[in-house]
Amino acid sequence: MQKSILITCFFVVLTVISCAQKSDNGIKTPEETNFSAELMVDGLQIPWGLVFLPDGSMLITEKSGEIIHFKDGEKTQITNVPPVYYRGQGGLLDIELHPRYAENGWIYLSYSSAEGDDKGGNTAVARAKLTGNSLTDVEILYKATPNTTRGQHFGSRLEFDDNGYLYFTIGERGDRDVNPQDITRDGGKVYRINDDGTIPADNPFVNEAGAKGAIYTYGNRNPQGMVKNPVTGEIWIHEHGPRGGDEINIVKKGANYGWPVITYGINYSGTPITDKTEMEGMEQPIHYWTPSIAPSGMTFVTSPLYPDWNGDLLVGSLSFQYLERLQMEGEKVVSREKLMENVGRVRNVRQGPDGYIYVAVEGKGIYKLVPDN
Repeated sequence: MQKSILITCFFVVLTVISCAQKSDNGIKTPEETNFSAELMVDGLQIPWGLVFLPDGSMLITEKSGEIIHFKDGEKTQITNVPPVYYRGQGGLLDIELHPRYAENGWIYLSYSSAEGDDKGGNTAVARAKLTGNSLTDVEILYKATPNTTRGQHFGSRLEFDDNGYLYFTIGERGDRDVNPQDITRDGGKVYRINDDGTIPADNPFVNEAGAKGAIYTYGNRNPQGMVKNPVTGEIWIHEHGPRGGDEINIVKKGANYGWPVITYGINYSGTPITDKTEMEGMEQPIHYWTPSIAPSGMTFVTSPLYPDWNGDLLVGSLSFQYLERLQMEGEKVVSREKLMENVGRVRNVRQGPDGYIYVAVEGKGIYKLVPDN
C-alpha cells in the first residue's frame, strides 16, 4: 500500500487518517441548554416524514403506512394513501409540499412499493392532493426497479431546489457491488425530476445509452437526510455508512460519491471493505462520522429564535438517540454538540414556518424545541 506524506490520505491498520473532516468521540454535551423540548404530538411509532401546511398544521407519515394530519391538538388519519411494501426499512417514508402548494395543492410522497412484476418492492415517488381528509389525484412519478425482497436501504428523502426541480434519494437496496456504480440501474443514487415526473433535459445522463435519465448523482449508499442550503441553494445530503463512514455530501451534477469503491467505513463484522478512501473522479464528503451515528433527517437553522445556532445543521441520530448540532463555517464543521441526549431514535428534524424546530422521535412523537427566553 502506498503511503504519501503530508498531502494525501492513508490507512494505518484500521485507523483512518483523512483529508476529509472526521467526527469521532469529540462531541460536546452541554451541561445546560437554553431550550425545553415539549412533546407536541404523542402516540407515534416511527414518524418518518413531517411537513407543515400553510395553516400551520402538520402532515406526518408513519412508516407503517399512515398519514396523520395534526391540527389544533387533534390527530386525523388521512385515507387513500398508496399501499406500501412494509418490510425492514421500507414503508411510508418522506413527505414534501410543492413550492407553490398554495396554488396547485400538490403533496409528494416517497415510499416502498410492490408495484411491478418482480417479487418484493422498491422505492417509489408519487404526488397527490389533499381533499378533506383523503388523498386524491394520486400519480406515481417514479418507481425504481427491479423489486427485491431485501429489506434495507430504500433511501428516501425529498427536496425541491430553487428552480422547482424535485430531488429524491434511493439507497442501494443492500446490493452494494451492483447498483451504486451502475447508472443503468436504480439504487445508490440521488435523482432529479420535474414536478410532474418528467425528466429534465439537462440531467447528466439523459443522452447515455441505457442510463436511467432521472439519475443526478451515483455512488451513494443510503441517504436519509436532504435539505436545501438556504444561502447557496445547493442540495445537501447525508447518508448512512456501514460501520463508520456516515457522510455529509453536497449534491453535484453527475458526481460519483464513491460507494463502495471508496469509504471511511468498514464492514459490520470489522473487516475492511476497501483500503481506499479517495480516488480520482470520486467526490470526498465535506464531513464524515466515525463511529457511525446512523443519521436521519437534517435541517439548516435560520430562525431568529435560536440566534446561537444560525447557519448550523441539525441531524438526528438513530443509533445514539440524540439530536446533533453541527456548527458550520461555510462547508466546514467546526464543532459538534449533543442535544436531547437519550431522547430516543431521532428520525427527522424540521424547522417549521413558525421558526421553531420540530424533532420526530420513534416511539414518542414530535417534539417542539422552545427557547427559554
